[in-house]
Amino acid sequence: MRKNIQQLFGEYLYQAEFLQLLRPKTLQDYREGFALLIRLQPDISIENLTSHTMVEFFQQLQERSRVVGKAKYVTGVKKSTIITYWNKYNRFFSWLVQNGYIERNPLYGLKRPRQVFDSKKFLDKEEIEKILTAILLTSKSSFLLKRNLVIFYLFLFCGLRREEMILLHVRDIDLNKKMLTVRAITSKVERTRFIPLQSQLIVHLKDYLQERKNYKSPYLIVSRNRDSGLSYNGLKHLVITLQAASGVNFHVHQLRHTFAVNFLNYSNNIAKLQQLLGHTNPAMTLQYTRCLPPSAMRTDLENMRIDKFL
Repeated sequence: MRKNIQQLFGEYLYQAEFLQLLRPKTLQDYREGFALLIRLQPDISIENLTSHTMVEFFQQLQERSRVVGKAKYVTGVKKSTIITYWNKYNRFFSWLVQNGYIERNPLYGLKRPRQVFDSKKFLDKEEIEKILTAILLTSKSSFLLKRNLVIFYLFLFCGLRREEMILLHVRDIDLNKKMLTVRAITSKVERTRFIPLQSQLIVHLKDYLQERKNYKSPYLIVSRNRDSGLSYNGLKHLVITLQAASGVNFHVHQLRHTFAVNFLNYSNNIAKLQQLLGHTNPAMTLQYTRCLPPSAMRTDLENMRIDKFL
């Protein structure tokens, strides 16, 4: 009996989970992406999986009306969203080709949108201060205040990815050695790395760990409602709350960019930044240099003198 596309996607995910050892969050993202494809193209099948079908899907993706926030309807998507879905489907379609289920990847021959990078992906000092003030104003208890400050400073002074922060355990923090461990199992690149703890962050960590001493959860950042780790939805809700209170429309990955830009500004050392961010390819780290503001280069330019030219 010929398998349908849903069954084949299930096999693809099974292999991705147990052979490629993809993280649960990555697998969930793939499931959600496939579910959207089926929702917008309910008649899609192995037989009609063509370039034309995918063009129709991306057209529907851009034209569909959806609710965001409080009953606010919007249409259209960013180029980055299209690229994200493109990459997810491309991996599945390539798997279908490799296993002989289709002859041609339906995305071949189509031109993927080119990513347009925003030159300012970091937060400036004023925006950071607004978010800190929002944390002070919106945290409804001493516990939440200390927890939310630790969340913010972990992103800001360690350059963690969202999932790395969510999956941190208490044992990953060594206050004696002043070191944070990002375990390979929680890292996007599946490689353990060590990040020195900044002194300001250590102060907040000590306060928070004292506040959460009665929690039994192994996770460092815990929920306000139960003895378990903070969920992705919980972090999302916190960001939305801080956005509204601060007036700064930010996302957590911008804090990683903020860490990178400021570390570069102070150290001018790409190799060290690559190690701290956990990049396997230095080209990935070099992308952060595009975020450096012109003001950060003024001192270097002023130090140039004709009598020092080569």
